Amino acid sequence: MALLALAGVTRSVRLPDASVLEILRGVDLEVEVGDHVSVVGRSGSGKTTLLNLLGLLDSPTHGTIHFEDRLVSKLSSGARDRARGADIGFIFQQFNLLPGRTALENVMTPLLYATGRQFWKRTSIAGEMLERVGLSERMSSMPEKLSGGEQQRVAIARALVRGPRLILADEPTGALDIETGATIMKLLDDVAETSGAALITITHDANVAALARRHYRLDHGTLTPVDINRMLSLAVPEVTL
Repeated sequence: MALLALAGVTRSVRLPDASVLEILRGVDLEVEVGDHVSVVGRSGSGKTTLLNLLGLLDSPTHGTIHFEDRLVSKLSSGARDRARGADIGFIFQQFNLLPGRTALENVMTPLLYATGRQFWKRTSIAGEMLERVGLSERMSSMPEKLSGGEQQRVAIARALVRGPRLILADEPTGALDIETGATIMKLLDDVAETSGAALITITHDANVAALARRHYRLDHGTLTPVDINRMLSLAVPEVTL
């Protein structure tokens, strides 16, 4: 069974005038262990809503979501929280690092909610993860003393420190220059592959999306497979989202 499977997933909200806004329409998606999938779409296409569903932060209006072999709708809120904390790592465009905390302390934060070895060895585990992303000499640095690329590396280390099964990267290069963004994406892909985690990149940038192995486009709430590399090679204007 797939690590994550969405079948016929819809998400709609009722507006103040009693009309219904359909945000996602019949989304089907399966993600295997070790997979790297990208979802590309314009602003307003439903990417944030889809991210919230993939990360077990929200529930669909219709359809089913399975995480591993568990039907998410059958999980209690506590079980969902535990699954999200232990098995899903989030990487955001704005990094969301804690001010006044060193790089090491930021990466240690998820381990404060762990148990057993992960909790008691949290300092050494966080340090090893920072070494893995090339920041062994920046562990004691505050976020404001780090470059944008270094801050993103800290965010990646924090997302991976508990060994998640699924990594969700939301516009992970949106705040970075092109060269740094490409470096970050290669790092993220390499670390995810080494750890055996599945990686889903959600972005408006077709060039970033092309770095994945499977590509989807989200347009007006409908998710469809797309050959982004072919679109880029043909220089189709609409790939610039």
